Order: sequence, then structure tokens, then C-alpha cells
Amino acid sequence: MKLFALIAALIFGLTSAVDAQQLAKQQFGAKRDASAQQPAPFGGYAKGCLAGGVQLPETGPTWQAMRLSRNRNWGHPETIDFIKDLSAFAAKQPGWRGLYVGDISQPRGGPMLTGHRSHQIGLDADIWMLPASNLKLSRNQRENISSISLRRAKGAYVNNNWSRAHHRILKRAAKDKRVARIFVFPGAKVQMCKDEKGNRAWLRKIRPWWGHHYHFHVRLKCPKGVAGCVNQAPPPAGNGCKDAEQWVRDILNPPPPNPNAPRPKPRRELRLADLPQQCSAVLASR
Repeated sequence: MKLFALIAALIFGLTSAVDAQQLAKQQFGAKRDASAQQPAPFGGYAKGCLAGGVQLPETGPTWQAMRLSRNRNWGHPETIDFIKDLSAFAAKQPGWRGLYVGDISQPRGGPMLTGHRSHQIGLDADIWMLPASNLKLSRNQRENISSISLRRAKGAYVNNNWSRAHHRILKRAAKDKRVARIFVFPGAKVQMCKDEKGNRAWLRKIRPWWGHHYHFHVRLKCPKGVAGCVNQAPPPAGNGCKDAEQWVRDILNPPPPNPNAPRPKPRRELRLADLPQQCSAVLASR
């Protein structure tokens, strides 16, 4: 009996150790609802969690949340308000009735089971490039419809899907004081730099990045007065147009690989211990 008890204790100890080391994405991905806490983002965009998340309604007067099976239409209240405001502006554009909204965050933020490294604190949102011409899509339709690509030549240029409405919507988002930066493919940034004839200071927030030709990614600043939320460093000074042009040159004429460049280290999956300590309470909350 003593031997059996010893074996059982060892198994229990090993199981507890495994539970403690469970990947954070599994723990946060299993939560279907927000925590019963005051809204607060903890940590950074790619290493954090979200307390008291708010769900963007599946359908509103000027938006629809897409890919509902993912359960990623949750965010900080400021993010939800921003989406509603931007969608109301988009609805005024020719051919647009509002916005199709992609991933925001999981109900309690944290690392996602698949996809993004960021979107962990409820302050990131993906907006589809596809004009939202129909706001009566069923759940099934929202699982199967796809956005459209706006890129040409691997992102060096925009294609014929690009419109002045895209420019105006991105501009409106960038001029919002809540927004820290917006990620788009390089060709879109260059095109916007060419087309904008007025005050171009807002273009600083439009940042070229790989992908982001089916959607643009809006990142909000940490809300004022919220302790524990870590802002990303602000974009470099200037409007960033020259930097985007360099991205395009590198796409069209890729620099030769550096044989002496160190190999990238394998990325370790985040565990709960890697996240801010408040995230344990976020997970434990009912």
C-alpha cells in the first residue's frame, strides 16, 4: 500500500507540474467569456491579457464581426467604441455600409491558439479591406466569405481594388487620438503618401508591414490611467514615407542574403508564468 501511495503521489506531482507548465494559449483559448473584473489590459500587445473584456456585438448598424467561430470579437471598451466610430464613418463612403471586423482578442486576451502573436490585451483590431456592402450575412456566410487583396507585385503596389474610400478610412483611423499605429502593406503606404496633398503628419501612424493586404491592423494606445499596460514605443519621427519607399525597393530588388547572419532562434511558446502576474487572476475570475 505504501508503494502504491508513493506512486500515486509521484503521478499527482507530475500532473500538477504539467498543469503549471500548460501553454498560456491553451488556458486563455479555453475561456469562452470575459472575466468578471473591471476592464483593464495587462502587459504588452504580444505578452499580456485582458480583464473585463467587452464583446463587439455580432452585427450592428454599421458593422459585422467575422469568423464568429473563433470567438475573437472581444476587446477593451475603448477598442469597441473605436470600431463603432470608424464603422459609422466608413458607412458614409460610396459602396460601403460599414466595416467587416476580423480578429480583436479572445474573451480574456492572452496568447491565441492559432495565428497572431499580438492581439493579447484587447487593443488590436483587424479591419477587412473588403467593402462591407451587405450587413445581413449569416453566421455561415461569415465563416466562408473572404476579404480581398489590395496588393500587386508582392506588396510593392496597390491593385485595382484600392480606392479613395480605403484612403479616407485609413486616414480617419490614423487621425483618431486613441490610435498608436496602423499596419498595412508597403505599397498602400507609398500610394497614400503620393495621394495625400494636405497635412501629412497623420501618415506617421501608417506603418508598412508584411502581409496586411487583406486587412489593416489598428493598434490603440494604452488607455489613460491604466496601470500595468505597456505601450509600444512610438513610431519614428516624420511621416515615414521614405521608409515605405525603401520597403518597396527591397521588395522589387531583394538584397542578397547575408551568409553570416545568425540563424533565428526557435520561438518558445508563452506560459502563464511569462505573462504579467495579474493574468493569473484574469484566468481564475468567473
